[in-house]
Amino acid sequence: MSLRSPDRTRSFTSIEWVLRLARLALAAPLAWAVACGTAAAADDPAELRAACDAASHFSVLRPSAPAVVEARALWLDRGRLQWPGAAAAAGGQFRLLFSASGALVAATGSPPGGADESLALTVDNRPLPPDLAARFAYLAAGVRLALTAADQVPERQRGWHRGQLLLVQLDDAGRVQHATRLQHAAALDSLYAAAAAADDAAPPLGVQVGGGGSATAFSLWAPTALQVALCLYDSDSTVSRSLHPLARDESTGVWSARLPGDLSGAYYTYLVDVWVPGHGLLRQRVTDPYAISLNTGSTRAWVGRLDAPALMPAGWAAAPRPAPLASATEMSIYELHLRDFSVDDAGVAPDRRGKYLAFTEAESHGMRHLRALARAGLSDVHLLPVFDIASVPESGCTVPEVPQAAPDSLDPQAAVMAGAATDCYNWGYDPLHFSAPEGSYASSAADGAVRIREFRQMVMALHRAGLRVGMDVVYNHLSASGQHPHSVLDRIVPGYYHRLDEAGNVATSTCCANSATEHRMMARLMLDSVRLWARHYRIDSFRFDLMGHQPREAMLRLKALLRADNGREVQLIGEGWNFGEVADGARFVQASQRTLGGSGIATFSDRGRDALRGGGVGDGPDDTVARQGYLNGLVYDPNAAALVRGASVSPEARRQQLMASADLVRLALAGTLRSYAFTTANGQRRRGDQLVYAGQPAGYAEQPGEVVNYVENHDNHTLYDLNAFKLPLATPAAERARVQVLGLAFTAFSQGVAYFHAGSDLLRSKSMDGNSYDSGDWFNRIDWSGADNHFGSGLPPLRDNAALHPLIAPRLADPALRPTAADIAFTRGAFRDLLAIRASSRLLRLRSADEVQRRLQFHNTGPLQNPVLIAVELDGRGLAEAGFGRLLLLFNVDKQPHELPIAGTRGQRWQLHPVHLRAGAADRRPHDLSRFDRASGRFTVPARTAVVYVLP
Repeated sequence: MSLRSPDRTRSFTSIEWVLRLARLALAAPLAWAVACGTAAAADDPAELRAACDAASHFSVLRPSAPAVVEARALWLDRGRLQWPGAAAAAGGQFRLLFSASGALVAATGSPPGGADESLALTVDNRPLPPDLAARFAYLAAGVRLALTAADQVPERQRGWHRGQLLLVQLDDAGRVQHATRLQHAAALDSLYAAAAAADDAAPPLGVQVGGGGSATAFSLWAPTALQVALCLYDSDSTVSRSLHPLARDESTGVWSARLPGDLSGAYYTYLVDVWVPGHGLLRQRVTDPYAISLNTGSTRAWVGRLDAPALMPAGWAAAPRPAPLASATEMSIYELHLRDFSVDDAGVAPDRRGKYLAFTEAESHGMRHLRALARAGLSDVHLLPVFDIASVPESGCTVPEVPQAAPDSLDPQAAVMAGAATDCYNWGYDPLHFSAPEGSYASSAADGAVRIREFRQMVMALHRAGLRVGMDVVYNHLSASGQHPHSVLDRIVPGYYHRLDEAGNVATSTCCANSATEHRMMARLMLDSVRLWARHYRIDSFRFDLMGHQPREAMLRLKALLRADNGREVQLIGEGWNFGEVADGARFVQASQRTLGGSGIATFSDRGRDALRGGGVGDGPDDTVARQGYLNGLVYDPNAAALVRGASVSPEARRQQLMASADLVRLALAGTLRSYAFTTANGQRRRGDQLVYAGQPAGYAEQPGEVVNYVENHDNHTLYDLNAFKLPLATPAAERARVQVLGLAFTAFSQGVAYFHAGSDLLRSKSMDGNSYDSGDWFNRIDWSGADNHFGSGLPPLRDNAALHPLIAPRLADPALRPTAADIAFTRGAFRDLLAIRASSRLLRLRSADEVQRRLQFHNTGPLQNPVLIAVELDGRGLAEAGFGRLLLLFNVDKQPHELPIAGTRGQRWQLHPVHLRAGAADRRPHDLSRFDRASGRFTVPARTAVVYVLP
């Protein structure tokens, strides 16, 4: 079969296609051509309407011919292609083949067939422009190809991307040697740049209800679609009432329709006819990626206007809101899962437990607890994901019945995991619709208005309690890709929204189907979504899951837009881990620890966390016990496993290990700053970026507000459970509580953002579950009354904990490891005292690296230090809100008291912090056992205690 020339195989130009579509829409709105470049194939209106209500979420309109599955070549822009691994051969040629009907055949050794167009390509050895060279630096070596100038006309290329494309390498006889599909994201970004224009110049997406209800507009970005229709429904579950065609804008790829009247309260889906590699031409029934609310099960988007009075709870317009923070270092955050908050709270009405409205129960145990924390100095509650998620049934979810069993029984986890697929619990890191509240937390998921109002009622209640509201957001991955029913974006624009590997498969380094926020419209979706939450729900700050998988540029742009939108700073924090296919800036400059210096965006620090906790993520059974941390016995109080491992290590080497760990903790107390310099264990004065952590600079932040300090969060073992592994087994429960408080003190008194896991102040246990994301209410419970921390609720699920069960079982069975109510009450009160101390002085919340360097100094450093003691002095002279002339923080991690002489303090009038002197102070050791001898300048620091002294 001979190849036909491009000018003879194109049935219509793009302009002719638009005119044809317009004529068809006017004559018969539901009779559209199926594909650009083919003869018209009119759809039966009844068939289209049936697709609105079909059982399946897609149907095959036309299967494609057998073709190449892998996509190993990439568009670099409109004019350039690159095929990693391929090489030009003498006498051969490269061709780009297009078929509007999916008829391409490219069998090795035979001429290709089925092409409507066969485009000649030339090998292009010219250097790439700097922007493209940077974007595609990760590509392996291979041939780069260029299209002719005539073939780079946007009007022509847009049509190609609505059909089937293959890149082939032919021998001199025109036979296929190699063939590949192409990854097209860069081409779409180039062709439809106007859809992602900056400064809100881009066309609106989603649903917009006009002022006065004059009209309702619908807009969807689907540049590769052949046609798009709107299915309209009267309710969340009735059959469709009407079908409406959408018109395509060629320059943006946005399809839109404007229908008369205010359609608020209705529901809608889209029918998108699009070519899907490996499947053919499919008719996809999809929800709107920009949905602001949905029906039960998230199968239909809801029509409404977020500023409509009906969606505003009583008092919303004038509701009080905490004042903006002067600096990110003012943040002290309590990380809380919405369901954990109330599902086990007897003070909440049964029908509100695990729901948004639980926060409106002002006298519940949970709200009284939060108000007490706010009075003590807590600034923010951060909610784990509350956007629409895929994992929890929004109607009819179950709560497994868990049998009463021995503390080390396998029966509880068996019951929990047997019902995990349909239960009401999941952390929620599986986004379905980014800009809609999750329905399972609403009193009714069937009415799209309810979840919006109730979410706002929750925010109002927390603001009324004096707490800012933060939100955990997940834009680094999606819950599904391909033809999965939870795949929203990939079924609308196949192959665009996800980051692909070298073969064109969706990357999954984040655990799931990675998104590609380096692509313009995925970045726009993230920006639009976050801005919506801040503007319409009054979210005060955001925590970004796996933020290092997103471009720094996108995060900086978002930060600026939020400030402009809201007239206040909206704080952004996130996980800046460096791993996966984007590691070390392979695909773009990441929003990671190493690149966000100077941005004002904070990242979680593993430096202080690992030094204090010991070990690291992914430790096996031996290391989980033997690798102790500065907080739980490293060298100074070894457990049995650590004694065995350290038997062959010299005392001096062990001392050096302890001092190195102490230096990492000191750096954390100084904000993990690159520039902060102090005398380290080897006696040399070193900057933070000259200290080493896991082969990289330990100090990475440029400003203290760019680091999040924590010793426990929702991931991995709670601190109490971790210490059940690492502290010597004979450690009494009351001393375990003291270790917990000491860990919270290191977080509270470190420069930067202070981040606490909800319940850590109640010795929270998950019965030693190291990954409780889907472990149900049973393993995630919080008892706000403080009667029980739920240690010994049964062996945790086998799924992620089986290897540790031999270590876990005897610990759960040991009653001596279970705290008493008195231990829990001590920890709760001591934590509030820590918050009060932090709030009492801006010296504990310094705003710049310069302030930290000038005002913070360490005593007891260098090779002659006592390594179980850390002493921090802060100079408040001349600093507004310092509260004190000077402030001294003393930490003793040992189980024995220690004395520490501090040069220059002899004769001075150091006094205990006023919080320590309160009659109701929870921790009496500072008052009863701390001493300062003025004559010698010697301080006595009680065992396992953090003490704060002040100098007026």
